[in-house]
Amino acid sequence: MKENNLNGAKIVWVEDDKFLVSLIEKRMSETGAKLVQVTDGAKAVDAVKAEKPDIVILDLLMPNLDGLEILKRLKENAETRHIPVLVLSNLGQEKEIQRAKELGAAKFIVKAAVGLDEIVPEIEKIAAK
Repeated sequence: MKENNLNGAKIVWVEDDKFLVSLIEKRMSETGAKLVQVTDGAKAVDAVKAEKPDIVILDLLMPNLDGLEILKRLKENAETRHIPVLVLSNLGQEKEIQRAKELGAAKFIVKAAVGLDEIVPEIEKIAAK
């Protein structure tokens, strides 16, 4: 996959904020990426195994299973450990950021600190690796 080109990329987005997902979904469709949304933390790991995406975008505050536990399970599983995970969350304390990096997150972005125009290039960079 070429840098700055998500055409054909499959993205699993674990996020329960439907408004934010609708914004990103529209933007991702413009890039040619396929976006699969998961709104329940308990279903995230199985969805990633089934979809085999190029990248996972993960919120930490999820119902039924929190994002750090999802990240831990993804990185412990042989089927999913190679898939890069971008954490996109409103939790921006240093301890959450550090823990996500320790568990294997490729990048941690605080939602409130960036705009939509900054998120897509980060996804492109990670997916291109």
